[in-house]
Amino acid sequence: MADRYNPREIEAKWQQRWAAGRLYEVTEDDNRPKWYALTMFPYTSGDLHIGHWYAMAPSDVHARFKRMQGFNVLHPIGFDSFGLPAENAAIKRGIHPRTWTMSNIENMRRQLKSLGAIYDWSREVITCAPEYYKWTQWFFLKLYEHGLAYRSKAPVNWCPKCQTVLANEQVVEGKCERCDTHVIHRDLEQWFFRITKYADELREHKGIDWPERIKTMQRNWVGRSEGAEVSFLLDHPGVAEKEIRVFTTRPDTLFGVTFMVLAPEHPLVARITIPDRKAAVEDYIEKARHKTDIERLSTEKEKDGVFTGAYVTNRVNDEKVPIFIADYVLSSYGTGAVMAVPAHDERDFAFDKKYNLPLKVVISPPKWKGQSLQEAYTGPGKMVHSGKLFDGMTNEEGIAAVADFLKKRRWGGPTVNYKLRDWLISRQRYWGAPIPIIYCEKCGIVPVPEHDLPVLLPEEAEFKPTGESPLKYVESFANTTCPRCSGPAKRETDTLDTFMCSNWYFLRYCSPHFSRGPFDPGKAHYWLPVDLYTGGAEHAVMHLFYARFFTKAIRDMGLIDFGEPFTKLFNQGTIICQHQKMSKSRGNVVNPDEYVNELGADTVRAYLMFIGPWEQGGEWDDSGIGGMSRWLNRVWNLVLDEYKAGASGGEKTRVELKRCMHQTIRKVTGDIDRLRFNTMIAALMEYTNFMMKVKEAGSVPESDWKEAVDALILLLAPTAPHVTEELWDKTGHTYSIHNQRWPKWDDALAAEQEITLVVQVNGKLRDRIAVPATITKEEATRLALESPRVKPYLDGKELASLIYVPGKLVNIVVR
Repeated sequence: MADRYNPREIEAKWQQRWAAGRLYEVTEDDNRPKWYALTMFPYTSGDLHIGHWYAMAPSDVHARFKRMQGFNVLHPIGFDSFGLPAENAAIKRGIHPRTWTMSNIENMRRQLKSLGAIYDWSREVITCAPEYYKWTQWFFLKLYEHGLAYRSKAPVNWCPKCQTVLANEQVVEGKCERCDTHVIHRDLEQWFFRITKYADELREHKGIDWPERIKTMQRNWVGRSEGAEVSFLLDHPGVAEKEIRVFTTRPDTLFGVTFMVLAPEHPLVARITIPDRKAAVEDYIEKARHKTDIERLSTEKEKDGVFTGAYVTNRVNDEKVPIFIADYVLSSYGTGAVMAVPAHDERDFAFDKKYNLPLKVVISPPKWKGQSLQEAYTGPGKMVHSGKLFDGMTNEEGIAAVADFLKKRRWGGPTVNYKLRDWLISRQRYWGAPIPIIYCEKCGIVPVPEHDLPVLLPEEAEFKPTGESPLKYVESFANTTCPRCSGPAKRETDTLDTFMCSNWYFLRYCSPHFSRGPFDPGKAHYWLPVDLYTGGAEHAVMHLFYARFFTKAIRDMGLIDFGEPFTKLFNQGTIICQHQKMSKSRGNVVNPDEYVNELGADTVRAYLMFIGPWEQGGEWDDSGIGGMSRWLNRVWNLVLDEYKAGASGGEKTRVELKRCMHQTIRKVTGDIDRLRFNTMIAALMEYTNFMMKVKEAGSVPESDWKEAVDALILLLAPTAPHVTEELWDKTGHTYSIHNQRWPKWDDALAAEQEITLVVQVNGKLRDRIAVPATITKEEATRLALESPRVKPYLDGKELASLIYVPGKLVNIVVR
């Protein structure tokens, strides 16, 4: 009788030996082909819950599988450790964010090691460590140097509770993604990255294998629209600007413009509003600040606005056009100004009716005789009331013709517009990488010299949510000397959006201790791009989008030679509990530690993969985890209990065992390769069940049995690394199983000798016949027609046709 399976003892033993022998450390001096497998690193929130393990365990299985296939596998781990949650937790607990963060890292590192993954811990990165954020700041300076970082006053998303600016991507349905508070708008001087420069390239996903839904989300986020830019003449006392430009996808309706609408935040509003309209305009602007973009754009909201008292002139027909402000126009899209054509736009039509404005038909509806429209006509038609040049054209022809006309007159012309806005990266919080910029009254904006990096966070800041960065009130930090003129100067006190840290962490893993740059160019060239990146789909228009921009930007600087960071992307699903996403505030977080302590990490790993397809996720229900533990115990006993071969081994069973083994190798290999872990586990369970029957009968030679056992242990090794290491050792093999080559199958040996032939009559099942796998069409047809179960359905009928699907069925069609 074998020793009892004790997962706690076994897992501690092998984890210690792997670490002591540095089994999973990798180098670039290796003849094997490289494989860079990366899972999105965790945020240092305190504890890893079972959802983290759901992301990490299957990705580790695949990385181990690639290693056994003969790849030099880099599978690193680190900690995303700057950000608002740490600062808020520090405020709540009265401790420093660094103390809270490093304590969490220590705990999470322990939990990650208990997983038994092949992480190369010598490559760990921590984004809040000065040796890391020094290079985050260095990258900022490079972006600034190349014109991709700039400072501008702009209306920004502001969370009143978090007391900080949010990027557009961090506003979900008008609320802060962190605390669910309604977001308002404020005007602030902010730092931006010119991500719009790469809009077209970010829409493309050439040469990468990504889920279609992620590519669609990113294309929609860029929001490319083809149309025309139109210049309207502005002649207002005391205003230097002589035009207002709008973007439109419908230049064919230009002759139908009867009013213009500016976003309340448009910089011209205050200067063009006449005195007796000023109070009403300012009141409207203040109300608009407290509405989210979602509320402002809602189709259910009544469209309203305020007349500024100012006018522009439509250059194509010299008509005066009144200027309104309305909150359904956003400064973040187009030029922040729209031309309104109520006859041909539903939103403009509603606004027109509310304020009794003129309505001018310029695209003729079918059978239109000049009567008033009862609703906006947005369909195709002939152009009317549009001047001699354009009347009679179809509106499709008019779109191009009017745009070309504007171009010739220098009043605009064809253009492309994007919904995408530049990335706002300033944060008015402490716990982030300080923006390495100095402000000097004499020299202006001065970048911190590279030799002065990192700009360190001061330890003594007070963490009070005032709406301004705590760094502003640390005099020793804020006050400095200008590196150009040596005069008194001020530091930038905002910190960088933490997505800046995750923009490049995959680069740092290649050489985390390199001190002469953010990464060793030679090692980065060896490892990158990442071969397989796994993580949540919720990062589609944030981390995944930003990292692509960043990669393209530093490629154009000549720092790297590739433009896409992640060759293949896989999004796992989410493990929920009590039908909700796991959250401390909901009290439904499942900590894996208790299950690891009781049943072992291997059991938890295997159970997570057996729950269902990895991309779907599912409900955490621990009622089935005991079954997984019992299966691993059966494997333990199956391998270690003595095998007693019978006096005469049955040749049929021997062939069946070999066939089952080769089929299982083929199935498990294909499933892991395609990240189908649940069916991989099911195949191993079926193989185990078959082996148990063979063992009970003792019907194969011991050499065949040993071959089947070795295959089982090897196939299970990526999933259950600890117990398989122990079984490999106990069955007399040399250390380590994880250095062994992945087993190969032989298609000839995996082929079935018999198949089940389905026989149908007029599409209805009438018989199933066991036949040789090599059966011909003629023999299959003969057996089907002669089947006693089929003949009654053929008697007296005329044979119309026979349909044969090789190896599967015969369908007899009769009349």
